[in-house]
Amino acid sequence: MIELPASSTGHAAPLTHVALRGDGLRLATCSYDGTTLVWDTSDPSNPLTLARLRHRRLVNAAAWNPAVASLLATASADKTVAVWRVSDDGSTDLVNVLARHTDDINSIAWLPDGERLICVSEDGRATMWDALTGAFLTEVGSHEAHCMMVSVSVRGTVATVGEDGMVAVTELAGPGAPGARFVRRYASSIEGCAWSRSGEVLAVARDDGAVDLLTAGLELVRTVEVSSSAARTVDWADDDSCFVVGAYDGSLHFFDRGGQRLHRVDDARVWPRSVSAARGLVAAGSFWGGPHILDLASGTEIAAPARPTHGPNALAVRGDQLLVGCDSGAVMAIGLDDDAFEVLQVADSPILSLAVRDGALYAGTYSGHLVAFDGARKVSGQLGAPLPSLCLDGELLVAGTYNGEFIAVDPDTLAVVDRWEAHGGSVKSLAALPDGGFLSAATDRTVAIGSFRDRRVLWEHGNLVNAVAGLGGSVAASASRDHTVKVGRLDPSDGTVRQTQTLLGPDESVKCVGLLGSAQSPVVLAGSYDFGLYAWEVDWRDNAGTLASGRVVAEFGQGLSCMLRLDDDRMAAAGWDGRVVVVERGGPGRTRVVRSLRLQELLASHESARLDGEMVIA
Repeated sequence: MIELPASSTGHAAPLTHVALRGDGLRLATCSYDGTTLVWDTSDPSNPLTLARLRHRRLVNAAAWNPAVASLLATASADKTVAVWRVSDDGSTDLVNVLARHTDDINSIAWLPDGERLICVSEDGRATMWDALTGAFLTEVGSHEAHCMMVSVSVRGTVATVGEDGMVAVTELAGPGAPGARFVRRYASSIEGCAWSRSGEVLAVARDDGAVDLLTAGLELVRTVEVSSSAARTVDWADDDSCFVVGAYDGSLHFFDRGGQRLHRVDDARVWPRSVSAARGLVAAGSFWGGPHILDLASGTEIAAPARPTHGPNALAVRGDQLLVGCDSGAVMAIGLDDDAFEVLQVADSPILSLAVRDGALYAGTYSGHLVAFDGARKVSGQLGAPLPSLCLDGELLVAGTYNGEFIAVDPDTLAVVDRWEAHGGSVKSLAALPDGGFLSAATDRTVAIGSFRDRRVLWEHGNLVNAVAGLGGSVAASASRDHTVKVGRLDPSDGTVRQTQTLLGPDESVKCVGLLGSAQSPVVLAGSYDFGLYAWEVDWRDNAGTLASGRVVAEFGQGLSCMLRLDDDRMAAAGWDGRVVVVERGGPGRTRVVRSLRLQELLASHESARLDGEMVIA
């Protein structure tokens, strides 16, 4: 069960999804904190929280019933879909829970009859259920990779999109049977789609930053160029006169039906993973604790969240400080050997990656900017996409982007020196090698090694790779959404792989990885979305033994997000519950947590001390 400090003003973590009810009077917001909040938006300038609905894991989506206004379905990474009755006074009843799916539920949509529900999952399947009885009806279709979004038209036509680049449209022949099916394929992932209100046009959000408008038979009407970064989500006005797109450049883009740009809204707080339109309003997700509500006609903000969230995404060391980069754009500086603590407001956008050089701190942000901070702040131009990874390679700072690029930057001027598309997917992690060059891990499933332009694939996972770590140029380890960690011995002279082992433990995606000890006897640490921090003592002589090795060192209240080697024997790890721990390697079976801190408590003490100081000064 997710355990995050409750927030009285909204969510305790970023918003994953927003869903306006058709009348615009209610808004459901879903979050990494494991809850769905229902807001009264009858006065959109002052949204009020009516109800809080809980799941065991993060909530990915919500959908209002088109026939019964009080019914709301929610879909979670706990592999369930729940159907709730939410009364006007905020009281709630759990009507039903659909049988547990085989993987996380990414998206849901009601059919027009208000009785059947389509669920799409990371297992690639699109399934149809009788939502009120819980009966499974049929499989509507399947994808070769994760199915990311479903939209159902007013005519009952089902559209699904997935990471396999496939768009599928299925016409239902009867109450429980799929009929005619149309398929269109793209070269890269498709994560968002939405039928126009008339059901005549399907908008598809493409990973290359464009939106295609398609007929019900998937013939192209027009392509609308939106952004240099991936288009993630899209929704239509009630009269189909315009649509709004959320893109991974951190912006909301408004277009008329003919593809002419109307407005662009840039706000570092907005997480445009989800948008929803109804009755002249647009709701958008946020890295802060509540929704953004805008006027659809003008793009003007009507309401915004009150407080930031501080989920940690990146770690670095500067002198005697452990630096923690957060969703709020702040860096928390924690004394490695004492109780020192300070808050550095480094960026306006969430910090996804950190690096340190000669006392200067560098941060890669979701907005696609690189920030240099050494008391003063210097900001690069927009580099085209979010920057989830950074490392230093000789005299250059290398950033990895959501677009699969490496960007080499001069650390002094932040000028771009070189850039190229090194991977076929987002570069999630970089790790510098001691003698130059670096390791890289990406959503194209590969782990690679080499210099900036001279790369070689070390190995491939069965799904995207979230993180990579090195140990003295002789060992590398990687963490993947395929629920495994791979560790390999490398030849230091040329980086070729001598031997690999696959480590098992987590039952969910593995998010971060690190290495301690020596090349001969390394200890692998990894953090997972199942809230566990795992350790494996690698024995290169016993490959088969890895199937039964590994143990849980610590459990968090949310998934782990990042990890950093401090020295040969110590590792820092952070989770989205705001907990930061230091783990120390001992003898066999003795790797353990030796220090544990909570960012919320440190922040509260810091804020209290700051206010006391201001009162004394006054």
